[in-house]
Amino acid sequence: MVSAEELKDIIIEKLKAQEAQVHDISGGCGQSFSVLIVSDVFVKKNKLARHRIVNTELKDIISSIHAFTQKTYTVEEWAKEHSN
Repeated sequence: MVSAEELKDIIIEKLKAQEAQVHDISGGCGQSFSVLIVSDVFVKKNKLARHRIVNTELKDIISSIHAFTQKTYTVEEWAKEHSN
């Protein structure tokens, strides 16, 4: 079982994320996570390609939990999203 904080650290390391938000949506049992990842590894990648990158990098963790949802942004997209 992985904690939200451990998952965040892994995301930052493996995906070179400038921002990572991890929410345990399973009530604390570590079986369902919702994540937001901001990284330039997603530049020029469509949504499917981004999800494949995340799924590949986190495959061992994802396979051991019940549910995993993700939102991915480049640094530029994230800045635009929060400039309003």
